Amino acid sequence: MTISRADDSVLGRWWWSVDRWTLGAIGLLFAFGFVLALAAAPSAAHRLGDNGTRLLAKQMVFLAAGGMAMIGISLLSPREIRRLALIGGAIALALTAATLVSGVEILGARRWVRIAGMPVQPSEFLKPCFAVVTAWLLAAHHRNRRFPGALIAGAIWLLIVLLLKEQPDVGMTAVLTAVLFIQLFVDGLNLYLVGVGVMAMLGLAAAAYAMFGHVRMRVAEFLHPTGPHTYQMTMALHAFANGGLFGRGPGEGRIKDLLPDAHADFIFAVAGEEYGLIICAVIVAVFGFIVLRGLLRLLREQDPFIALACTGLLAAFGLQAFVNMGSSLALIPTKGMTLPFISYGGSSIAASALEIGMLLALSRRGAREDWRRRESHRDARGEWT
Repeated sequence: MTISRADDSVLGRWWWSVDRWTLGAIGLLFAFGFVLALAAAPSAAHRLGDNGTRLLAKQMVFLAAGGMAMIGISLLSPREIRRLALIGGAIALALTAATLVSGVEILGARRWVRIAGMPVQPSEFLKPCFAVVTAWLLAAHHRNRRFPGALIAGAIWLLIVLLLKEQPDVGMTAVLTAVLFIQLFVDGLNLYLVGVGVMAMLGLAAAAYAMFGHVRMRVAEFLHPTGPHTYQMTMALHAFANGGLFGRGPGEGRIKDLLPDAHADFIFAVAGEEYGLIICAVIVAVFGFIVLRGLLRLLREQDPFIALACTGLLAAFGLQAFVNMGSSLALIPTKGMTLPFISYGGSSIAASALEIGMLLALSRRGAREDWRRRESHRDARGEWT
């Protein structure tokens, strides 16, 4: 079925304005998520005492719902995306605070709340909402120099960090900090302040090492990979070694039966064992393509809100993928962070769908042009909100 350029329906306008290359790359990630769910679901179900078919069916529902949500969000205008980020961010912030009171504790961390009987990690949804809200605050300063956009963004970041510290969730704190810093850098942060920011991030890393025992343990595991607490990292490396160049074949992996998080945080190791280095390289290339294509398209963007929001969304998406794959390959200390659209989990898929849906909506050609015209009219009337 083809859609004519003359088609003036909502779907027709969306199809000819959306970035179809990025959409196709996301479709590939959905396909990898489906295939790797087939590989990892039976072993995960056995460990969790669940039915393998039921677990696989749940992941299929998550992927289908995430895909539909992503398309629906990508139909929104930049103004509607901003409102969605404000409302969604407020809800996610409130639920993140609720985890400290009535959260579900898993492996010593209280990062989840139960909604409709399912554990949900609200901090996952803070990433895209925070990136868009921060972009709006920084862009508002361009329209009214008296508006303290950077200070308000910093205050929101500090509030989120204080909540994440209590869970604790050092990895999410690091990603949100990097997103804010990258947006400030793109917004024109003074090079002297860039140096100060880098030193502050190093200081925060040292503080996390000093304050949290699990951070010290993971750094020690990374530096001494033959220690007694490096089981998952060691098994993941064995999986890549077993897979070699072409892999053992679909369903032939053995390490997934031994890795507790093979279906989630170490799904990349399952791909390495069953499909080999070539498929792993393809997965890395798809993530790299999405991020690099998005950043290159922004070189021509004139609107500060769209440029900063898309930069933050791409940074959050790329950093999450890097942390997951880097942990599986023992390139960085292990961190419980999922691989977008590929790891098992409803929260992860829903948050990634929100993130990419916002990116696709803000990068649509027609949406950008309408947004710029409306903003220029607002500037002419002296409005900046």
